[in-house]
Amino acid sequence: MTSAETHENQDTEPPPPPPPPAEISYSGQYSVNPLAEVSFRRMCAQIPAVLGRIARLSWRTDRHAVQLLVGCQVATGVSAAVLLAATARVMQSVLGGGSAADRLHGALPALLVVALAAALGRGAGAVAAYAERRITPLLTTETDSALVEAVCRVEAAAYAENGFSDRQEAAEMGVMRTHVMVTDAQRFLSALIRMVTAGGVLSVLNVLMLPLLLLAVLPAGVGAVLTSRVDYEIHYANVADRNVRGMMRWWATTSKYGDEVRANSMTDYLVFWYRALSDRCDRRTLAAAPRTLRIALLASLAGGVFLVATWGALAWLAVTGRIELAVAATAVIAVQTTLAALSQFVVNGAAVFHTSLYLSDMQAFLDDAAARAPKRGDSRLHTPVEEIRLDEVVYQYPGKDKPAVAGVSLTLERGQILAVVGANGSGKSTLTRLLTGIYLPDKGRVTWNGTDLADADPSAVWANTGLVPQIFAQWPLRVRENITLGQPRTHDDDLVWQAVDAVGLREAVEDLPGGLDTLLARDIFGGSELSGGQWQRIACSRALYRRPGLLILDEPTSQMDPRGEHQIFERIKAIAADRITVVVTHCLENTRVADHIVVLEHGRITEQGCFDDLVHAGGTFAELLELSKDR
Repeated sequence: MTSAETHENQDTEPPPPPPPPAEISYSGQYSVNPLAEVSFRRMCAQIPAVLGRIARLSWRTDRHAVQLLVGCQVATGVSAAVLLAATARVMQSVLGGGSAADRLHGALPALLVVALAAALGRGAGAVAAYAERRITPLLTTETDSALVEAVCRVEAAAYAENGFSDRQEAAEMGVMRTHVMVTDAQRFLSALIRMVTAGGVLSVLNVLMLPLLLLAVLPAGVGAVLTSRVDYEIHYANVADRNVRGMMRWWATTSKYGDEVRANSMTDYLVFWYRALSDRCDRRTLAAAPRTLRIALLASLAGGVFLVATWGALAWLAVTGRIELAVAATAVIAVQTTLAALSQFVVNGAAVFHTSLYLSDMQAFLDDAAARAPKRGDSRLHTPVEEIRLDEVVYQYPGKDKPAVAGVSLTLERGQILAVVGANGSGKSTLTRLLTGIYLPDKGRVTWNGTDLADADPSAVWANTGLVPQIFAQWPLRVRENITLGQPRTHDDDLVWQAVDAVGLREAVEDLPGGLDTLLARDIFGGSELSGGQWQRIACSRALYRRPGLLILDEPTSQMDPRGEHQIFERIKAIAADRITVVVTHCLENTRVADHIVVLEHGRITEQGCFDDLVHAGGTFAELLELSKDR
């Protein structure tokens, strides 16, 4: 068969089906469902602890609203007790002897009490709803902000750990549940108080009624808790897929990547992929439906049997004359009230338990993140930064077989420009993270002016650092805040404009609708967008604006035109005397600006020296430079 025939057959054959989303699985400490081995008794025992946690969070958020909420619960209980007691008096008067007028006249005071008690209960409920509305938004904001802060403050090495992002996704669900947890807790406590008061009245009428009612409602409680456990198991099984689906949703729908999606015909596959992953999550959910149905049917059957026994016992007591007719009528109301309170107690107790599962995930993540926040000591860092030294530094990412940086020793001095070159994956970006203290070495030391970064306050280190990463953020902020990052140095914009001028961006900024006040977010009404090269200039300007002791530029001109690239490197030379400058670049011609060049291969320095020496050394640097000229 000729190549033309082969090509023709390939054109006529149907293309293979699109590949489905990959199965996501991992092992380790956080891969096990925390409820898998937990008993029913232990699950129920979590409820008091969860109520205590909700109370503490609410107290810190708005203690006056909490006091109001508790007062309303007490008022609700008092009104329920008074309402039932007054109802008993009404029944005695209405069903007693004498004329109808006399009986109504005798019942009137008790009826007034019933009306007042009912009004008090409704008023307390309205005020409780007001207090709840005061607490809930603040509490949700507090937990959401705490999660964002925890992720921002965690040691950067945690991002590389298996399952970290999935656990963050699980914690996000805990934040989402905070908007209902105060409601669930408030309703649970309200039902508990009404249950106790109504049950007390019912026990006075006849002591046998209360245990029967408890038995009638208990199966529903067991069923609700077991159903919550099934729901959480499905949630836990879907965490990884839901996390990836959420990330893919953002990438597929954001306008920044719309051109790539459309021009590369990716829409059909992305929609297929999204549906396939959603279907996978749905299959897990649907597979659990028979279990929840069995739980609900068995709970309803058991509860119905005991409920029939309760009403049968009440009827038997009334028919046999063991209780008076007025007492029986009151008992009917008390049974209804107690049954409703018990049902609400069970339903909201299960809701509190359900919420506790997600709050536990959130709290565990926050506790772990707090433990991973930099705690490196408070050694004083002397400035300006005159010398940075690396002594046999080794760093290996979690789960990797080989170190990304393996035994690097290097000395950087103020006024020096160091260029770092090497192939992709050689350890260049990891080295910059070690220089800045974002990562701490597994072995060896990184010192600034003789102070080990492991012992120095990281905020003091980063206050003297300016970094332009290879992948930089395009913040949806105004131009000014994109440059100052919310850390203005003066009350006017002189230093901001200096940073803008340093990267040759004044004309572009002045052409924006609001100048420095223009919002750089095209997706938001009134916002504007910059080109890729202009965004990279913004990233450079924010690093220059900081005037740091250590300036690191990782591929700082990869998206710029030659004029912009030349301007940036001229600026680097002009300001080099006041700081240590590190440039990571694949464009080896740009390393001419450097005083010293190091070549990294597999995490090790294989060559170093000045540009002219390395060009004539015949090593990797010379080879890469020659290859770059042939492009």
